[in-house]
Amino acid sequence: MCGIAGLFHRNGSPVDPDVLVRMTRTLTHRGPDEEGYFVNGRPPVDALGGLEAGKLGSSNHSRLTIHDSRAHGAPIRGTIAAGRGDVGLGHRRLSIIDLSSGQQPLSNEDGTVWVAFNGEIYNFQSLKKELEARGHRFRTHSDTETIVHAWEEWGEGAVQRFRGMFAIALWDERKQVLWLVRDRVGKKPLYYLVDDERLVFGSEIKAILEAPGVDRDVDLTALSDYLSLLYVPSPKSIFRSIRKLPPAHYAVVTADAFEVRRYWDLAFTPCHDLPEERMMEELLGILDEATRLRMISDVPLGAFLSGGVDSSAVVALMARASDGRPVLTNSISFSVAQYNEAEYARRVAELFRTDHHEFHVTPEAIPVIEELAWHYDEPFADSSAVPTYYVSRTARQNVTVSLSGDGGDENFAGYRRYYMDARENLVRNLVPRPLRRPVFGGLGRLYPKADYLPQIFRGKAFISNVARDPEDAYFFSVSAFYEDAKRALLKPEVLEALGGYETRDLFYEVYRRAPAEDHLSRIQYLDIQTYLCGDILTKVDRASMAVSLEVRCPILDHEFMEYVARIPSRLKLVGLDGKHIFKKALKRHLPDDILYRKKMGFGVPILEWLRGELKDYARGLILDGEASRLYFRPERLERIWREHQQGLRNYATELWIVMMLNLWARKLGG
Repeated sequence: MCGIAGLFHRNGSPVDPDVLVRMTRTLTHRGPDEEGYFVNGRPPVDALGGLEAGKLGSSNHSRLTIHDSRAHGAPIRGTIAAGRGDVGLGHRRLSIIDLSSGQQPLSNEDGTVWVAFNGEIYNFQSLKKELEARGHRFRTHSDTETIVHAWEEWGEGAVQRFRGMFAIALWDERKQVLWLVRDRVGKKPLYYLVDDERLVFGSEIKAILEAPGVDRDVDLTALSDYLSLLYVPSPKSIFRSIRKLPPAHYAVVTADAFEVRRYWDLAFTPCHDLPEERMMEELLGILDEATRLRMISDVPLGAFLSGGVDSSAVVALMARASDGRPVLTNSISFSVAQYNEAEYARRVAELFRTDHHEFHVTPEAIPVIEELAWHYDEPFADSSAVPTYYVSRTARQNVTVSLSGDGGDENFAGYRRYYMDARENLVRNLVPRPLRRPVFGGLGRLYPKADYLPQIFRGKAFISNVARDPEDAYFFSVSAFYEDAKRALLKPEVLEALGGYETRDLFYEVYRRAPAEDHLSRIQYLDIQTYLCGDILTKVDRASMAVSLEVRCPILDHEFMEYVARIPSRLKLVGLDGKHIFKKALKRHLPDDILYRKKMGFGVPILEWLRGELKDYARGLILDGEASRLYFRPERLERIWREHQQGLRNYATELWIVMMLNLWARKLGG
């Protein structure tokens, strides 16, 4: 796992090597082992302003690698004269595979194709054999080198052959093309800024901010999205001038063109003819292969273990593939019982005789919250980033690579909101559409929002959702601040600047273009395109990279996902049982008390923290923070805070959103 950064001066002006170095070194946490640079047409020492190998200031244990387009002694076969230097690539390395010779940026034989790469190509060994049979010669044993030769052989079509997680920046000197690529579901990040004169890119926004003249104006539509979703969805970033390369897309950049193209999509095309038993056999076979591929590593490897279905499945398959060696597993525990899954993790660890490590999380989380605000670069309010950081930190004490169970809920309809949505649809379909809104909309307005009452009496959201169309109801279910709540919170001048923009339109567009036959598949597709990438994978990447840990996700293998998308919805959600077919398939590996226990989720007790240990800290940020003063009506914020503290309403999520926005503004805001 690594960090990449770079510049392409489209107007032909020379890249400043000092800027490239500063950009790259903001990513040292992503790659603490080595750093390397390529500036085309520049002598090696000049490219780094006279830096000498090994003298890296803040990174005493790193090794400096300096590359140049003439480093292999071969003439440049491009059209740029030596000295022009309008392209620069920077790389920070976390050494995982081919520790001795996998340094980056890395080139082909004659130095005309260069790559800086973050991630893993899990099928690189079979790709290497195929490319060698076609006449390509390899100097290293790394997965990175397969990328340059695959580009030479297949061009833009090479990405179709990669099985892995990746963010790639490749420069072709002959073609004068910069190729930026992001993996299919967005496991690895890639941000960019482009204008008529330059393209600047990096694994994190902070790298781009090191380039001169970057506009830090906030994108108010991104701010609006964040208030609803807890994250900024692709392709936006919180900064108007910076964008995310969307998952399953690549960008082709030349001096006079910039084009983003989609190369993959997940189609939900159910196969109704295959017997259920065969489906279970085949899906476990593909997942077993995906897990084995992700166990290839030249450094210590382990797994996150929550005791839930997905992480337990991954650990079970790892144990089968480990040749008797115990799998290293890591989990966390809480004092608040409703968040504490530690006993289930211990149960699975005992079952598979793993080398298990557990860390107890306390509310003394202020330093961690502030550190995470810096690592996430954008406002990010999924509070499970805190336990994700803790379990990553625990794992990093023993391993450099950890496998996780991310993706099971999206693939197999495992979230509680899926069966709640199904219940709403049952009622919705009984009432003619013209009657839904006046009948159920009126009831929803009259029904009290009584968070202090037992769960059985809290029916306002259900009644209100039945009045809505299916896609709007689902957006309401996943929103923290729905559109009317945002209008009540935002200052009039902010609303005027937004000009009627609504986040739900983003959801409608994705829902309606979903390649799916039924509603459940459409909202699964919607979650994969938005929540999975923007929240779950962002959370895991930043929290794990903060401690230089690589995380791999077998359940998000694209071949596994494509197979699961062929399984009919009726086999995924059965009554209240999400992941139905997955659990049945796993019965040969896991006991029923793990497979069918009540789902707990993965979070922290922010309701209690905001009324207790974090109360004073949060109050200052929420009511007096810079972002609050800029964007929110103070009387509305004060009311939300007061009602939460009095126990009249549970506003924990909304308050956490505002708190993390203010923390971001303090750390990285304009």
